[in-house]
Amino acid sequence: MASSGRTVEVEGRELKLSNLEKVLYPKAGFTKGEVIDYYARIGPAIIPHLSGRALTLRRFPEGVENTEAAFFEKRCPKHRPKWVKTATVVAGPRAGKIDYCVCEDLPTLIWMAQLAALELHPSLSLARKPEQPTVLVFDLDPGPPANVVDCCRIAMRLRQMFGHFELECCPKTSGSKGLQVYVPLNTKTDYDETKPFARAIAQLLEKQTPDEVVSKMSKAERKGKVFVDWSQNHQRKTTIAAYSLRARERPTASTPVTWTEVERALERGDPDLLVFEAGEVIARFERDGDHFAPVLKQKQRLPSFAKLISAA
Repeated sequence: MASSGRTVEVEGRELKLSNLEKVLYPKAGFTKGEVIDYYARIGPAIIPHLSGRALTLRRFPEGVENTEAAFFEKRCPKHRPKWVKTATVVAGPRAGKIDYCVCEDLPTLIWMAQLAALELHPSLSLARKPEQPTVLVFDLDPGPPANVVDCCRIAMRLRQMFGHFELECCPKTSGSKGLQVYVPLNTKTDYDETKPFARAIAQLLEKQTPDEVVSKMSKAERKGKVFVDWSQNHQRKTTIAAYSLRARERPTASTPVTWTEVERALERGDPDLLVFEAGEVIARFERDGDHFAPVLKQKQRLPSFAKLISAA
């Protein structure tokens, strides 16, 4: 992307790209053109994880360091191309119904990148069934001096806990400080089941190791511990998409990883083993495929609370 602006054709759709040389990640010298190129190349990996879901955009038109100009955008922009699909979903009692963007194809993904939508936050539900999450999610957030290595320890405990019920979990980095563990469901359920279940798991982990885990929202209690955020399991909330860039100093992305990689980072005590920038994420996908693919199709059911407590 050498020029400052151009018109391109993507899968039969015409797109106008502008300000391609604008630096959005100053410390890395990473430009808007490179952001667009990243999403163009990672499209086959990320689009399946966005498809059919109401999508919140986090836009950084002046780059990641200018947070005052950044904003979350739930309502799909009115100036969108006519071929960009939307889904009408209730956003809350005050906001009412909102037309969210839905990313079904590469042209839509490139259009969002052109808007400097660095971060893509989809719902845990499909838009056609907003009350039915397809996954259970644990967002593991370390309170300094704890780091992602400490998150690995908690993630392994989650894996063991769900493994007792022969349920598989899929880990990914948050692309920021922590780690996330997804439990694929893809069966009939609702947030009234998944949210209290996730909360019970978080409280159980805290009870077992109060010096390592906290389940409460209060930031004052997180120092040196891993906050197991169960609250993401909510119809009104969104979670960073697998393969989405993050608005950090460098162009890191939320990256699916293997349990072997989680174990290795834990054994070596090296948080850098779980930090991946745009180029590395593309190379990993081209080499290994999508480590997060099971999240899309694997069908699993949560155990009852009685079985959970019994196993604990």
